[in-house]
Amino acid sequence: YSLDKPGLIYAHSGNEGFDTSQYQKFPADDDGIIPITDQSWFEDDATERFITFIRTVWPKETLEENLQFIADNLEPKKGEASRDTIRRYISSNTAKGFYKHHMQMYKKRPIYWKFSSGKEQAFECLVYLHRYNEGTLARMRTEYVISLAGKLNARVDHLREEEDSPNRSAAEKKRFMKERVITDKKIAELQKFDELLRHYADKRIKLDLDDGVKVNYGKFGTLLSEVKAVTGKKPEND
Repeated sequence: YSLDKPGLIYAHSGNEGFDTSQYQKFPADDDGIIPITDQSWFEDDATERFITFIRTVWPKETLEENLQFIADNLEPKKGEASRDTIRRYISSNTAKGFYKHHMQMYKKRPIYWKFSSGKEQAFECLVYLHRYNEGTLARMRTEYVISLAGKLNARVDHLREEEDSPNRSAAEKKRFMKERVITDKKIAELQKFDELLRHYADKRIKLDLDDGVKVNYGKFGTLLSEVKAVTGKKPEND
């Protein structure tokens, strides 16, 4: 759909015939890959694009009021900023998070597919089913996963410096150490995901939408989230 004209704009497959000029007021994402992260690592992540959408559809002057209204309906934590509440909802893998709601709404046949590095959620993203194509996984890897690995490694270096700083209190050092340990786990998970992603990217998988979501969703091994819920089988990599 588009804000520029009524009715369905694109419903083909493989990103074939996708015309970006049909989306002027709110531009369509360049590659159809929308990162989901608990921190703002990418300018085009799901949270940032959502905020841009709200700013576009309603008056800019009411942006903060609108974001607060949305956050108030997402069970915000005490003292949590509206943007943080929205980001937490979008990135959450719990029953109260976005993707669980999406799965429920589409009766386990999602139109947005969630690629996930695993338990630590080092990297996750949404890909619109109709815009997926043979080059999507390679693009995901080069533009997002490899880039994020560099950012996470830089973050670890910064945290280590803060831990060693004589100007930091014991409590601050402990907080930096805790974040560093978590980030180290994400880096390790991301490395394994990158290897698997490269393997599947080299296969240049095609989808046949006539086969249905259940069949197509099972072609990506453990790269996707909620595989068993969609296909009825535990995912396996080949």
